[in-house]
Amino acid sequence: MTRQRKIIHVDMDAFFASVEQRDHPEYLGKPLIVGGQPDSRGVVAACSYEARKFGIHSAMPCARAYRLCPHAIFVRPRFEAYREVSSQIREIFWRYASEVEPLSLDEAYLDVSYTAEFNGSATLIAQAIKREILEETRLTASAGVSYNKFLAKIASDMDKPDGLYVIRPEQGEKFVETLPVGKFHGIGPATETKMKKLGIETGLDLRQKTLAELTERFGKAGQYYFNIARAIDERPVRSQRIRKSLGKETTFADDVLSVPELTAKLLELAGVVLENLNKQQLKARTVTVKVKYANFQQVTRATTLEQPVTLQDLKTVIPVLLKRTEAGTTPVRLVGLSLSSFDEQSTDKQVPQLALDLIEIF
Repeated sequence: MTRQRKIIHVDMDAFFASVEQRDHPEYLGKPLIVGGQPDSRGVVAACSYEARKFGIHSAMPCARAYRLCPHAIFVRPRFEAYREVSSQIREIFWRYASEVEPLSLDEAYLDVSYTAEFNGSATLIAQAIKREILEETRLTASAGVSYNKFLAKIASDMDKPDGLYVIRPEQGEKFVETLPVGKFHGIGPATETKMKKLGIETGLDLRQKTLAELTERFGKAGQYYFNIARAIDERPVRSQRIRKSLGKETTFADDVLSVPELTAKLLELAGVVLENLNKQQLKARTVTVKVKYANFQQVTRATTLEQPVTLQDLKTVIPVLLKRTEAGTTPVRLVGLSLSSFDEQSTDKQVPQLALDLIEIF
């Protein structure tokens, strides 16, 4: 029997705006626009859900956004902050996925077909990823779960914000039938208009067209449209890097000055990282502690051992690395721990046996 693929598409909710609201609590619950100023020629890069209620959306001129909502807060983007959070999120993805394909700073495809956690249930894996993103970044994400990239991406938009939507293999074709073509990923406004002129309004309409007709009208893209009308998408999830480390971090609700409290939290994180390491049959030699202070400055301190790291090693190493920071004198907002320098033989892992029951898979 052919392996049933399990794909998750994770999309952060109003990412840039949510980071700003997290870092500036005074923005919470208010219409927030990340982009240019109202009197500039800039455009909206992102906006909060409160701003969207006024009809504001990405790529809209800021001057128009201001006319729609004069009391909105306008802030300039902080791309360094967004990249940092994006890096945190991707590390969470790598805890569960064998392949991670980022589409932008705030969304990615994950292939969890070979993931053993939660008995291989993609739905439970997606729930765990969402939970860890919230715990470690204080941000919400929406996830779509299905058997190919096309459906997983559509699913992630079905229940925003903070949503989780699953399209099972037996539901795919029926789901696509009623979907307006404008909702199809890969069909933009111009193609949508062209399709509507041909009487193609829904997935079912699109399915009535032959491959020859679609190729004649849309060129090479005709094959893609022919397939997705039948809920078929064989595109693989393509990673852009090989996993080189495993880690976990957490952001405190209130800044922490106590070294024992920081040490305890790092040891707690260490236990989780070691557990993930063992599940993936990996052994690491380098320990890295990350500390971000209340002023958002951050440092990392690392050491490499001669033998693979154990929990006992971490109980000794973590306090030593923490002493090499300003913990105890400067308030800390985030700590993290990662393990790297994997033994080469440990990366040659066997693929776990897959459960083929569709209920278990999804």
